Amino acid sequence: MESTEVILVADIGKSRCRVELRSGDGLLGAADHHGFPGVHVENGPVAAFELLMETLSMLPPGLPVSTLTGIGAAVAGVEASAEKSRELAMMLSQRFGVPAAVLSDATAAQLGALQGAPGTTLIVGTGAVAFRFDEAGVLHRADGWGPYLGDRGSGRWIGQQGLQAVLQAHDGGPSTSMSVAAGALVESPELLPGWLAEQENPYRAMARFAPLVLQAAEAGDAVARDIIGEACRILTRTVELASAGGQGTPRVALLGGVVGSEFFAALLRKSLASAGIEVVAPLGDGLDGAALAATRRGLLQERYIHRDGTNWPD
Repeated sequence: MESTEVILVADIGKSRCRVELRSGDGLLGAADHHGFPGVHVENGPVAAFELLMETLSMLPPGLPVSTLTGIGAAVAGVEASAEKSRELAMMLSQRFGVPAAVLSDATAAQLGALQGAPGTTLIVGTGAVAFRFDEAGVLHRADGWGPYLGDRGSGRWIGQQGLQAVLQAHDGGPSTSMSVAAGALVESPELLPGWLAEQENPYRAMARFAPLVLQAAEAGDAVARDIIGEACRILTRTVELASAGGQGTPRVALLGGVVGSEFFAALLRKSLASAGIEVVAPLGDGLDGAALAATRRGLLQERYIHRDGTNWPD
């Protein structure tokens, strides 16, 4: 990207929406807001557009938003509806009068982590998914199927398992220090189902309990350690499935809030190594991937990027 170019990049996920205004390699401003269900749902493009605009309004005043040269948006639900993703790209392009690129948050994370090169990325946040783009630019995916049917080993999964363990302990099952941690949420474990039902986003609420499960495991709680061990085994299998058919030693970059825990990341790296999978340092994140999509075309992942506008840079 030229130093004079000003681009808007966004990561519009289910947990939160982040926007950044960038020029060259510099960050001009950033803002953070709540998330949304996904662009694939009814009125999803409008919801994503309005959320991005609302978050954009939270940027510090005086930034050169009017001089934008491109937009890159990583958005939840893109893989479920190409039509609605293109609609969002058109809305953004028309609103700002510049080319816009819309891609899935997972594709953007892989693109940012490996800077457009083929390879596998495991993203462990509220959800969990492994993405691999092979040398031909074909996507190979494992999990990421949402809280009802997948996302096993994710922050939501870890938190949910921890809350279930608290209730099992209340019923007379194995005792756990997580019962004390749950006291920050409710006065009694019996109130946990009602507390969860009242949450606007129950999956994000369960994911917020994951750090407490990790703390308990690191402190030696046997029940919590079993949960974390199982999460690592599940995620290792997810990477194996996404990497199947690849050439040479499987390599994976790790992204997401859960792997921000050094304790968890060390256990996961050990589990991956035992399966013959090499962990490589990510070169960037989803916002970096969105920026790359906004400033370059002809990427390996091009078929999964929805573009609208003209005069795309080479």
